[in-house]
Amino acid sequence: MGGLIRVAIIGAGVVGASIARVLSMFEDLEVHLVEKEADVGWGVSKANTGIIHAGYDDEPDLYPLRAKLCAEGNRIWHEWVKDLDIPVRWCGSLVLAFNDEEEKILEELLNRGVRNGVSNLEIIDHERLKVLETNSSENATAALWAPTAGQISPWDAVIALVENSLTNGVRLHLSTEVKGIKISGGQVCGLETNKSFLEVDCVINAAGLYADKISEMAGLGGYRIKPRKGEYLIFDRDAEPKVSRIIFPTPTPISKGVVVTTTTDGNLMIGPSAQDLPENLREDKSNTYDGLKLVWESASNLVKKLPPRNKVIRFFAGLRPEPSGGDFIIKDCDEVFGFIEASGMRSPGLTSAPAVAYMILEMLKAKFDFNPKPKAGWNRCRRRIKRFSEMTFEERSKVVNENPGYGRIVCVDELVTEAEIVEAIRRGATTIDGVKFRTRACMGTCQGSSCMHKVAAILARELNMPLWMVSLRGSGTEIGIGDVKALLRDKNELEGSPRG
Repeated sequence: MGGLIRVAIIGAGVVGASIARVLSMFEDLEVHLVEKEADVGWGVSKANTGIIHAGYDDEPDLYPLRAKLCAEGNRIWHEWVKDLDIPVRWCGSLVLAFNDEEEKILEELLNRGVRNGVSNLEIIDHERLKVLETNSSENATAALWAPTAGQISPWDAVIALVENSLTNGVRLHLSTEVKGIKISGGQVCGLETNKSFLEVDCVINAAGLYADKISEMAGLGGYRIKPRKGEYLIFDRDAEPKVSRIIFPTPTPISKGVVVTTTTDGNLMIGPSAQDLPENLREDKSNTYDGLKLVWESASNLVKKLPPRNKVIRFFAGLRPEPSGGDFIIKDCDEVFGFIEASGMRSPGLTSAPAVAYMILEMLKAKFDFNPKPKAGWNRCRRRIKRFSEMTFEERSKVVNENPGYGRIVCVDELVTEAEIVEAIRRGATTIDGVKFRTRACMGTCQGSSCMHKVAAILARELNMPLWMVSLRGSGTEIGIGDVKALLRDKNELEGSPRG
């Protein structure tokens, strides 16, 4: 097939964003990234543990795609985080065993990892474990050490991928919900959305929790997506003790278990639980007493000590898309020319995302019978927003002299400045959460109680909108309730009005 091929990727999570970045490398492709939320990475990718798994978990005979793509994705991430300036800790992971039966499972994981191509795996004894992780449980008898595993910031990863993709020509469509897929003569020819009709030659389904619904719009399907809820607790940055490695229990057939890890920003985090929900609860991100209790008790078994409970600054829940067949669903659908699945991306979907993207590229080349032409001037690099909190005293003095906005602290807990918030808005943030995930404003001890109104005021000013129209995360979450416009009326008018 000659000429330009128009591609729509549905879903701007880590998988869709990875696909967009890879496809942006070629002149022959016009790439559209379509997302129903008001910003990128707000689905499965946002409430994610953020672990780049080594690749020993998945049995290749049962889940060949998960086994293959996890190990490949891990290797690619080691390069991508450098290209895209994504915060990461290559700290390695430890799977703890507490008895002879669990030690046998470690042997199985080691052998599986070798089959999957994971390097430098080894089983270590209790003494070596204490050297690698001083806060690990005294009751652990052995551990599987995977030095290639890492901790990444999942929202930073998605934002970086999308920013780099946009720099290289990808077109982003936010707050754009797909309502239908137009098929003519057995071939994809467009997307019907809540905003307009988008003419495309190919649709890549990376819609996360709703991938089965998108597939049905194309007259396909054959699988279901079940939401699996995981609850988390996150501690204040100064809470001690922390862990220096990613700590797992011995896995079960259902889950890798509750993890104890330290985020790239220095917060101890524990979770997730694993609760299967019915299909009609794909938006249920509520927390429960039982779920959080399970997380606490499970994490307590993995370490000598957790920080005190009053150091917990936030608890939250995320949802993972569990496909009915268990494995990732990545295929070129022969029934509808131009429809490609990249769905069922449960764990280790984050790790596998770059490898999934290259697999999709190969499918496109085969389906449309073309050899893509590399884009002249394609830029592989992206730099994240300069963080005042990470600068030296000399660097701070310099940037304040260059831009006085760096001298105005908006979020005291995280030391986020007005200049950083303005830069986040310039890069695409239109909501309070959009600023939050790009700068860490509102992520500190007070969780926004002292700075959210300041962030909202800057958004209103920079986007030239009334303050009451600023939203937390898009339409329907505006901060204005009732006739708050009265707050901004002329003072004299207010004094002369009737009092209730």
